[in-house]
Formats: sequence, C-alpha cells, structure tokens
Amino acid sequence: MIGLYILGNFVLFLGGKIMRNTNSKIFLLILLGSLTAFGPLVTDMYLPSLPSMTDYFGTQASMVQLGLTSSMIGLALGQLFFGPLSDWYGRRPPLLVAMSLFIVSTVCCIFSATIEGFIFFRLIQGIAGAGGIVVSRSIATDRFTGKELAKAMAIIGAINGIAPVASPVLGGFLTDSIGWKGIFIVLLILGVLLLFSNLHFKESLSVDNRKRGNLKSLVSSFGIVLKNRRYVYYVLQMGFAMGVLFANISSSPFIVQQHYGFSAFEFSLFFGINALAIGLAAGLSVKFKNPEHAMFLGSVGMTMMSAVEFVILSNEYHFAVYEAVLFVLLFSMGLTFTAFSNFVLGFEGALFLMDCERANSGTASALFGAAGFAFGGIVSPLVGLGDILSTTGLIFFVCSVCSLCFSVLAMNQTHTNLWGSFKCKMGPVTRFVFLRREK
Repeated sequence: MIGLYILGNFVLFLGGKIMRNTNSKIFLLILLGSLTAFGPLVTDMYLPSLPSMTDYFGTQASMVQLGLTSSMIGLALGQLFFGPLSDWYGRRPPLLVAMSLFIVSTVCCIFSATIEGFIFFRLIQGIAGAGGIVVSRSIATDRFTGKELAKAMAIIGAINGIAPVASPVLGGFLTDSIGWKGIFIVLLILGVLLLFSNLHFKESLSVDNRKRGNLKSLVSSFGIVLKNRRYVYYVLQMGFAMGVLFANISSSPFIVQQHYGFSAFEFSLFFGINALAIGLAAGLSVKFKNPEHAMFLGSVGMTMMSAVEFVILSNEYHFAVYEAVLFVLLFSMGLTFTAFSNFVLGFEGALFLMDCERANSGTASALFGAAGFAFGGIVSPLVGLGDILSTTGLIFFVCSVCSLCFSVLAMNQTHTNLWGSFKCKMGPVTRFVFLRREK
C-alpha cells in the first residue's frame, strides 16, 4: 500500500505539470486513453478474485458472477445515458458526474456486507465507468481531425489495448497478496486521479455546437436506427461474439483455479496470454482488404473451435489442451472484431459499422457499444448454472453458431453472391475448397 501511495502522489505531481498546459495533446491522450480503459478495468481486474469472493460472502459462484453481470449491464446502460448528455450539456459536466459516481460506488463496493449490496454497487460502478468510455469518443472527435485524429486513435488504442492484459495480472497479484478489496482500492485511487484530471479539463464542445434534444427525440432516433436491417445484423453478430468472450471471462477464473488448481496470479497470466490472441488477430486482420471477409472467416473458425472446446470441457481434458484450443478460439473471435475494432481501439473502428447509419451515427454508436456489454451481462451468469465446464462449452458453441449466422445475413445485405465474393478475396486454398463443394 505504501507503493501505491507513492505512485499516486507521483502521478498527481506529473499530472499537475502536464495540466498546466491545459488540454495539450499529451494531456488529452493520457486522459482519453485512461477513460477508454475503464471497460477492461471494471470487468477484468477483479476476475482472479471471484473464487475467493465466493468464500468471503458465503455464497454460490453464480451469485458472485452476478457482480460481473451487473457491471456489464451498467456499462451498457451508461453509454445510452451519458452519450446524449454529453451532446446536450457538453463533455466536462457528464465526466465529472461519472467520475464522482465511480468513486462513491467503489467505496460502497469495498464496504459491502452482503453479496446483494455488492451486486447493486457494481451496477452503479459500471454506469459510471461507461460515462468515461462514451464521452472520451466525443472528446477525441472534438479535438482531433484527419491524420492527427488517426494518429491519436492509434496511441489511445495502444494504451487501451494494454488494459485487458495488465488488469487481470495486477488483479491476480493483489488477490494473492492483500485480498479482493485491494483491487477495489486500486480502482478507487484511479478514480480519484481521473477526477482531479477532469477538473483541469477544458470543455471541448462549444455551446453553439451542442444539440437540443429530449427523451422523446432520443427514443425516436433509436427507432430509426433499429429499422436498418444491415446495422441490426452487424450488431447481433458482434453481440453473440461478445457472448463468447464474456462467457470465457466469467467462467475461466473458476475453471482454471478451482478445477485445474492454479493460483489467482497464475490464472491472471494465462488470461493475459489469451487476451494477446485477440491482439494478434487484430494485427493479422489488416491483411484483409474487405473487413467483412475477416469477420466471416473468424466466425467460421470460432464455430469450429467452440465445438472442439465443448468436447474438451465436457470430457475434462488436460489443461494444456483446454488452453490451446481456447487460444485459437479467442484468436478467431478477434478476427470477427475487425469490422468492429472500437472494441480494441475504443472508437476509430466504428466507422465501418457507422457507414450503415451515417445520419444517426451517435445513436448507432451508443447502441452498438451498449449491445456488446448487454450480451455479456446476459451470458455471464448462465455459465454458473449446472456443471460449469459443460455449460461454458455449450454457451461457446451456441453463441458462435449464432454469430456465424448473423455474419452471413449481414454480408448478404451487401453482396449478391456471398460465396463468390469470399472466394475472390481469400486465395487459392479457399477457392479450391469452395469449388469442390460446388461440384
């Protein structure tokens, strides 16, 4: 704890130096990168502590997993709430409200006496964290344009990409050393630092550029966006892919620690390795000229690997086999996120999806971001029903099949001949396979 105290004071000192040049590029990049990392920090950091929290609250695994579910529901609802507020009242006020709410809810999580209270405050924590995620997107578009925007997105994406890997590793270390409450103390410190940073943030949206709206107009815009069939197919494809991701997030702490007997810190290392699979897929995806083909190929691979993983989990194969197949499964899932790279980069990749609904891009972005966490919130408690091994494998497979179906439906909205389009882009091996099927 002494180390955290020293680190916090150093960051505050450094932040003060930077913030003297208010809204400088460096300050904005650090601030926006930190805000967009809230999703992984809120969901991933405390994963290694789930088994120990089950013992602490004297409850079942499914109840502790509801804490993960409620945070993801909060992350989904918060984006729908804070997005329009930032357009109506500017970026700074919603950020200050979000960070203040995050601090209060985190303190309440630390001192929760019952699992029910903890679940409720995790919901509030998720809503607050979503404020940082969605408002940061708007700030980036306010302050950067053209090549500068692309460069800023790359830097912010790199910062955000570290969070899914680093947060569970830090969480595993804290769980083994000082217990699960230490994780939330770290989150509290981060929240306080970001609140101080936001106090020095200069408003990026002028009064003249703010929109006028109300609840009725917001609901109306949601209805318009949902009438776009192509957009809905893309969202559902992404949603079921996210279902696979969050099924792994909520089940792996129990599978790796309780079934295979690894420590919290050892689990966090394997979790970090698996997170890298998604990053490697994102790097490979640039080889595809058409991101839709990467999405389809990833969906096919995800379906095949999930079927294999279902067999492995149901028959309790060796950990090395489980981990190897899971790595390939998550790699395939990473390819499907090519078309939706705002999952990886925070916000730049939404351009592909937003092409479906340019007239209502803000609303479309909010719904898209909310849908991913909503699917995760639905799936997460399901893995705790029955035997966690077979249930997790079944959820992997069902979500993968659904994701594949919606990827085909989405592609058929833009390609009259899906298979012909795919064969032309995938190379001689793929063409050979499909030609044999046609004979």
